[in-house]
Amino acid sequence: MVRKLHLAFYDIRCPRRLAKAVRVVKGYASGGQKSAYECWLTPAECEALHLEMADVLDTEVDQFALLPLEPRYPLVTLGTAEKPADPQFFYFG
Repeated sequence: MVRKLHLAFYDIRCPRRLAKAVRVVKGYASGGQKSAYECWLTPAECEALHLEMADVLDTEVDQFALLPLEPRYPLVTLGTAEKPADPQFFYFG
């Protein structure tokens, strides 16, 4: 399966749910900060991430979004940000 780059981000009001959400998202993330993380995901992993987050969130007050990013466009950074040094593919094992 082909992995595609996504941006996972959330706004969670309860500290306990926030801690759980951070653990879930970091399990899929390759990098990020605070409430926004880069994730290289297969379609099955996208679905799994949505299901895991659905178990954590209170949908009345919390928000979660998984945005696919277009890899063909050049990466632009601002300020002191550094372009990622990661290769196109990640190997886990």
